[in-house]
Amino acid sequence: MAEYKAVVNDKKTGKSYNMTVTGHHANSLTGKCVGEIIDGIFVGLPGYKLQITGGSDGNGTPMRKDLPGNKRRMLLMSEGLGFHEKYPGQRRRVAIHGCAISEKIVQINMAVTEYGPKSIEETIAGESSE
Repeated sequence: MAEYKAVVNDKKTGKSYNMTVTGHHANSLTGKCVGEIIDGIFVGLPGYKLQITGGSDGNGTPMRKDLPGNKRRMLLMSEGLGFHEKYPGQRRRVAIHGCAISEKIVQINMAVTEYGPKSIEETIAGESSE
């Protein structure tokens, strides 16, 4: 059974919230790609719409939106996510994970696109008190 750490970024306040996604909600996230908009109910935020902005696997290998599939690959890169050149023209073979969420992914980064009736802090506080 899959388990993910979801990091939800609130663009209005600039705060990020860590949430654990388990069970059938985690299984429904499997197969989604970076850039997709999902319902907030999957991470415990009913009424919200969230966009998947990235993530990483257990080794810390980042996901790339432009790399299809759900496996880790070695790419020759000159710039971009996962590699920053030290001198102009430098290229290097770097491990990058595909855009699809699989069981190997540990952390999923998300950003709020539509807000719900309650604030995120109120929703989280309501869940922890129950």
